[in-house]
Amino acid sequence: MKKKCIVTGGSSGIGLSIVKLFLANHYRVINLDIVDSGVGEFHYCDVTDHAQLQTIVKDIAAPIDVLVSNAGIHFSATIENTSEADLLKVFNINVKGAYSAIQAVLPSMKAQHSGAIILIASDQALIAKRNSFAYNLSKNALASMAKTTALDYAEFNIRANAICPGTIETPLYHQAIDNYCQRSGADKASVHQEEAALQPLNRIGQPDEVAELALFLASDKATFITGSLQVIDGGYTAQ
Repeated sequence: MKKKCIVTGGSSGIGLSIVKLFLANHYRVINLDIVDSGVGEFHYCDVTDHAQLQTIVKDIAAPIDVLVSNAGIHFSATIENTSEADLLKVFNINVKGAYSAIQAVLPSMKAQHSGAIILIASDQALIAKRNSFAYNLSKNALASMAKTTALDYAEFNIRANAICPGTIETPLYHQAIDNYCQRSGADKASVHQEEAALQPLNRIGQPDEVAELALFLASDKATFITGSLQVIDGGYTAQ
C-alpha cells in the first residue's frame, strides 16, 4: 500500500514541487488548495475554514502518513502599516491553517502510532527582516508549533519539524519583485541579481531543493529528527 501524504497549498511554488516529488517517490498525494494544479489528488480547501479542513481530512480516511503544511501568504509592511485586518488575514492562513491541518491528522497518526508532520516556515523563523512584521511573526509561530507538537506527540512516534527556506524562486518571489519594481521603477533583472548576491552561495534557491528536504524528513532516514528547524537558505542566516 502506498504511503499517504497530505499537502496544503500544493498547487504552486514549493508546494507543487513537494507534490510532484512525493508522487515520483510512490506516495499517494492529496493536495488541499483553492486552485487545482492538475497534479495529484485535488480537494478544494480553504485552510482558514477549520470545519471544512477537518471534514476533508476525515473523508480522506486513515492511515495518513505525512502532512506537509505549506499553505501561506506573504505580506510586506511595518507594524504601523499593518492593519488589524492584514494581521488577521496572515495569521488565519499561515498559522490557523497549520493548526487546523495538524489537529485534523493527529487522530490517524496517533492510532497508527506513527506520522511525520512538516511545516513550511521561513528563514524568518530565525531572523528578522525589515518591512515584514506580520509575516515574520507568523513564521515564528510555525517554528513554535513544530517544537511543541514534537514534544507533545513523541510518545506516539509522531515527528514534527519545520523547514525554514530562505529566498526561493517561486511565483510569490516573482510577485514580490514585480511589486517592488512597480513601486520603485527598478529593473527586475538587476533586482534579481542583487537578491542572488545577498546569498553566500550567490544564487536564489529552487523549490525542488526544498522538496528534497521535505521528502527526507518524511522518510525512514529521518526517524530520529523531531522538533527541529531545518534551514535551507544558501547560508544567509549564517552571516
